[in-house]
Amino acid sequence: MDKISIRGLEVFARHGVFEAENTLGQPFYVSADLYLDGWKASHTDDLEASVDYGKVCHEIKEQMETRTFKLIERAAAHLCEHLLDTFPFIRRVRLQLDKPQAPIGLPFETVFVTTERQWEQVFLSVGSNMGDREENLRKARKLLEETPGVRVQALSGLVETEPYGYTAQPPFLNGAVRLETYLPPKILLERLHAIEEQCHRKRTVRWGPRTLDMDIIFYGDRVVDTEDLTIPHADMANREFVLAPLCEIGSWVRHPLLGKTVRQLYETLRKGEKSDD
Repeated sequence: MDKISIRGLEVFARHGVFEAENTLGQPFYVSADLYLDGWKASHTDDLEASVDYGKVCHEIKEQMETRTFKLIERAAAHLCEHLLDTFPFIRRVRLQLDKPQAPIGLPFETVFVTTERQWEQVFLSVGSNMGDREENLRKARKLLEETPGVRVQALSGLVETEPYGYTAQPPFLNGAVRLETYLPPKILLERLHAIEEQCHRKRTVRWGPRTLDMDIIFYGDRVVDTEDLTIPHADMANREFVLAPLCEIGSWVRHPLLGKTVRQLYETLRKGEKSDD
């Protein structure tokens, strides 16, 4: 991955906790590293295959001047996310925001925060077995597409499957979603839960009937194991209703713990062999 660096871009803006900072303003300095695939640009000399760093600088200036934040942490995060949303070639942003005239009352050179965001490829398993199942899944897709920091890239077909675990319930419609996001796993999970609630999901019986179920299967190649979240999904290798749709849109993805691709896991399961966790 290639990198374009901007250093010490001076912008006069109004960010700070104190009212005077929001009215009088002060200078800020922005430095940014923009990570992208620069192979095509470096071999074609075509600006359209890269990022116009002049436009990036003007975009930073406009965002700093037209927005007001109390915390420079918030301003830096906004800049990172805005650049990712605005310039398709940028895959990752590392940004430093300096505030050399911060109201500290002691001699100092500068105060700065450093923030980083990047697009990550994520796979979800989605399902519904209550109400209008297809409509529930369509609504979930729409709400995902409306989520800041999320880009839906591909959808599998839908398959009807028998319930897993708690079997005294109607059959499910299941599918998979491939997306990219710069939301951290925990924040993405919170958003998925919010979408489930918007689709009237009630959490009463484990593995019970639900209008909408959305699970994070893969988040890049990360391994997460917390009280609230396990990635990769703990039992995905033994669930055909997860692997079959996932094969349509991510058969090449390799499980970071089991070392097998989704296709290999699916074929193993179809042969009747249980995968080891």
